[in-house]
Amino acid sequence: MEPKSAVLSLSQGEKVKAGLIWASQGLAVLEGMDGVERSGGIRIIRMLVAMIENEVGLAKSITQDPSWDEIPPVLERAAVMMDSGVPVEANTHLSTALSKTTGILQRAMTYLREKDLA
Repeated sequence: MEPKSAVLSLSQGEKVKAGLIWASQGLAVLEGMDGVERSGGIRIIRMLVAMIENEVGLAKSITQDPSWDEIPPVLERAAVMMDSGVPVEANTHLSTALSKTTGILQRAMTYLREKDLA
């Protein structure tokens, strides 16, 4: 890892992490909804997950860190759960994606600290 890559990982990782938390919280809010509200909520969260996938792709592209490759399949599984009508099950996959993202952030911060840059 290089300093530039570590800083970019931190920047992108924080965006991804925030998006995952928002999506997860949105799914929790859906529990109290039904009908049209629930359907609309699922569509909005599904679009948010798609935007998160784009940010993950950007992170992979600009950092060249292969660790980012582990996240899209997990997000795909979350999307399948939402599309299948069981959005609450998507939270398990979003939590896994959050854990993987946090790991990338920790590695980047550890590198920067070791280099006395953070």
